[in-house]
Amino acid sequence: MTFDPPVLSASENEVVGALLAVSRVFVGVAARSIAELDDEVTLPQFRTLVVLVSRGPQRIVDLAQELSVTSSTATRMCNRLVGKGLVARVSRSSDRRAAWVTLTEPGRDLVGTVMGRRRDQIAALVADLSLTRPLAFAATLSALAEAAGELSDAEWQRRWEGAHLHESPE
Repeated sequence: MTFDPPVLSASENEVVGALLAVSRVFVGVAARSIAELDDEVTLPQFRTLVVLVSRGPQRIVDLAQELSVTSSTATRMCNRLVGKGLVARVSRSSDRRAAWVTLTEPGRDLVGTVMGRRRDQIAALVADLSLTRPLAFAATLSALAEAAGELSDAEWQRRWEGAHLHESPE
């Protein structure tokens, strides 16, 4: 299957290039924010924890789909996270065959700490900018995140604060 990229104007191509550069910055911020805390957690494992905050307890098959990996890869990743005490497997009383993965308190705390460090690093970058229309810039970035299916920061924070731990997803 081939993907035909959309035809963009010169100014739209400038936006794409700028976003690619910013994405490289953010990948570095993400890697550093995790490495500063726990060199045992990889970026894909951390992404799994973030999905559990955003979407709540998940079946392995659903996690695999969300992470764009095979079920066996998701299972191995979850096994490692269970071994580190960051997630737990639970079963539903209505279907004991399906394994659900949920955050543990240490997993939730790790996500909160890493995201706090990311926020601090990004805030330092923003403080160095001279934005003439910060609300318009924020609205544009929020629209881009929404188009990608990402939660708003406020909604993500709400879900992190209310993350269900060790509960059987009924």
